Amino acid sequence: METNPIRPTDDQARELARRLIAQMRHAALGTLDPESGIPLVTRIAVQADADGTPLALLSGLAAHSRALAADPRVGLLVTDDAAAKGDAMTHARLSILAKAELAPPDPQRRDRWLARDPKATVYIDLPDFRFWRLVPVSALLNGGFGRAFHIQPADMVKPPVA
Repeated sequence: METNPIRPTDDQARELARRLIAQMRHAALGTLDPESGIPLVTRIAVQADADGTPLALLSGLAAHSRALAADPRVGLLVTDDAAAKGDAMTHARLSILAKAELAPPDPQRRDRWLARDPKATVYIDLPDFRFWRLVPVSALLNGGFGRAFHIQPADMVKPPVA
């Protein structure tokens, strides 16, 4: 008999997903290589945009940027960096399915990024660097052993202001 490991999404799961996104500094980004179609996974700098959407600052020279330009479908793995001790497989992690879109220039976005990553001043204004919003489509939250949840975009990011 097969048991479904996915629990009903509750407020505790939503809070954990939002916390993981709010605290993230780095993540694993999965893109599709435009030449081979084979997944490419890279480690990127990432933060939450003002609405909680994952935001990446990427060089246009990087393989993942060329892949995003060809196909915006991505996977983003966010882990609980605060849980540095013990078995990593028991730590919370959020696997986000998303669509990447270039973010329009915004001085406030730049300032927010630099407030959390002041070392980025070295490259943030180089002509090949751009912000990419990784707009969630859905996600799978593993909150630790036996705690798996399907997460929808509204469970991860702030609802749009009407």
